[in-house]
Amino acid sequence: MKFIGIIPARYASTRFPGKPLADMAGKPMIQRVYEQVKLVLDDVWVATDDERIFNVVEAFGGNVVMTSPDHQSGTDRCYEACQKVGNNCNVVINIQGDEPFIQPAQIEALKACFTGDEVQIATLVKPFRKEDGFDALFNPNSPKVVINKMQEAVYFSRSIVPYIRNAHHTEWLDRHTFYKHIGMYAYRVDVLGEITRLDVSSLEKAESLEQLRWIENGYKIKVGFTDIETIGIDTPDDMDKALQLLNLK
Repeated sequence: MKFIGIIPARYASTRFPGKPLADMAGKPMIQRVYEQVKLVLDDVWVATDDERIFNVVEAFGGNVVMTSPDHQSGTDRCYEACQKVGNNCNVVINIQGDEPFIQPAQIEALKACFTGDEVQIATLVKPFRKEDGFDALFNPNSPKVVINKMQEAVYFSRSIVPYIRNAHHTEWLDRHTFYKHIGMYAYRVDVLGEITRLDVSSLEKAESLEQLRWIENGYKIKVGFTDIETIGIDTPDDMDKALQLLNLK
């Protein structure tokens, strides 16, 4: 089984323009993401639509490929990059360019999902802990995942699912294990091509979650588990907090 890691990276960002090039203790963020992925995968590429990002990645010695500026999602960008540099890989791992603290164990957990030819797509989840509190569970920016006995995702939602009947919400984390979605994906190459040709679905529109388009069209998403919390960088304030947390500032 041959894996390739692709890191989609756009310059444009409403809340944090130029985010991939933001300085993180002497290195641009995209370099820190790249170096973390290289700890696990030999074949890693940044897929961008911006010459500034392209030049920076080349300067630190990374693999980089230019892609169309018209892509609506990182999934679409991954597929174009794979077509250009895939090198006969079997599985594409999509790593978000704003996850500079991704851990090798998380990538290994994704790889481990591909135990047979029947696995089409894989992603990661993390159990919510009681000490996280109800506010973390309620947060609509932290999608929840319902999983079946085959460790496949049944549904993703910004709401709390499932609803715990006959119990006050303060007791819900005692009554059930809820799962937080960790936004990494891995796809078989043929499946990646198929899902990029799907029309936007009604569930995707309702929740603004792309993965619901795949489920609504009958694709199965295998779930891997992690206990590692991710630290995504969406704003300059997020960057300051992350650097302070990790004693890099």
